[in-house]
Amino acid sequence: MIDREKVLAVLRKRFPGATLAQFAAAANAIVGLEDEWEDVTGREHEFGYDVPPQCTRVCPIAGEIERGVPLRLFRRRDGNA
Repeated sequence: MIDREKVLAVLRKRFPGATLAQFAAAANAIVGLEDEWEDVTGREHEFGYDVPPQCTRVCPIAGEIERGVPLRLFRRRDGNA
């Protein structure tokens, strides 16, 4: 579960000029993400794809993967497409 108060604290720090209504709308959207999206990090092999070596020259995400940058992968839950 995403802690709404932590989300608000981060938003206030990152966007000091935003209004209370903007903070509330953004926090509500972020907290609600768990209902729409599921974390499938570590299950990439189930999707049947791989990053070919030549892809790292043109795809920034593939380059991040090659350098070992940790990424999280999400997919939209069924029924929300």
